[in-house]
Amino acid sequence: MDAPAPLTDEELDEIEEAAAAATPGPWHVRQLDDAHAMGLVAVGTVPDTGRGERWPDFDHGEIVAATLVQEPRYVDVADERWDENARFIARARRDVPRLVAEIRRLRGRPDATGPAR
Repeated sequence: MDAPAPLTDEELDEIEEAAAAATPGPWHVRQLDDAHAMGLVAVGTVPDTGRGERWPDFDHGEIVAATLVQEPRYVDVADERWDENARFIARARRDVPRLVAEIRRLRGRPDATGPAR
């Protein structure tokens, strides 16, 4: 497989703008239940309580993304990597701005916009 082309400064700007436009972090993986007490794996703006709250006992406004909603089953993935995908999404909120900043630092352009919040 060929190595991807290096990121241009314009592409870094686009990535940084997308990160800055997203819901502020930090983001956390939430283990919740849908209305039928079936699993709901989500990424939210507040930490998981460990109680597996059942809808409607959690604030839907705190949810950024879902990787599994079982009933009705309209958010799902064939490889069943719901938890892994949720962890990746949650980490991306913090990691993407840091990676952009590190690339800029290594390129000698630390004066560019800093990490998104």
